[in-house]
Amino acid sequence: MFKEFKEFAVRGNVVDMAVGIIIGGAFGTIVSSLVNDVLMPPIGLLMGGVDFSDIFLVLKGEGPYATLADATAAGAVTINVGVFVNNVISFLIVAFAVFLLVKGINRLRRQQAAAPTEPTAPPEDILLLREIRDSLVKKD
Repeated sequence: MFKEFKEFAVRGNVVDMAVGIIIGGAFGTIVSSLVNDVLMPPIGLLMGGVDFSDIFLVLKGEGPYATLADATAAGAVTINVGVFVNNVISFLIVAFAVFLLVKGINRLRRQQAAAPTEPTAPPEDILLLREIRDSLVKKD
């Protein structure tokens, strides 16, 4: 059983998948930081100093809350519209990056497929049969 697991674990596809998951997690962190720390502050500033992460609707709770953190600390039930907007923007960035990656890989595959390949030599038994055929044709 251990031998089968070892064969499964060291297969190329499994290792490639593990590397992809690790890099994907790190990429997700970078994209989240890009959206929350780089893109959203200028957009919020252009919209009159709005912090998107603090856009929320209070469904159940006392009084107005200045920030989402205050509402959460008070135990209020909220709909977090700003957090949703940030996550949608993160998703769009990740989806676009994956699209560009797949597009690049497909381009490389097309170039490799279009590259002319040298014809492979026929196996020796085929060559021998051809020689026999040709010698029989010459005898007639």
